[in-house]
Amino acid sequence: MKRFPFPWLALGIGLLIAIVLVRAGAIEPESETALPLLTLLIMSEFGFFLTAIGAGLGVRTLLQQGVNLASISVVLGCGLLAGGFLWLGMELWPGGFPG
Repeated sequence: MKRFPFPWLALGIGLLIAIVLVRAGAIEPESETALPLLTLLIMSEFGFFLTAIGAGLGVRTLLQQGVNLASISVVLGCGLLAGGFLWLGMELWPGGFPG
């Protein structure tokens, strides 16, 4: 029985979370947001952990089953999203990044 690949699921859910965060105004923390700050922080943290685990499992799959374009793209996508969620969470946190 073939398992559903978690990295693909993580990439899809991560993209949905990113769209919700952008639509809620999280990329401009100085302006008024559609969601409370704590909700934005929790969504960003959840997105980070989800996509970071997806990238890690994708790398493990690459090492076990060999390299192909689809696996590389899902690992890169999850890795970029994880970095973006980390950056966004630090930007949203009061006093997280100077400036």
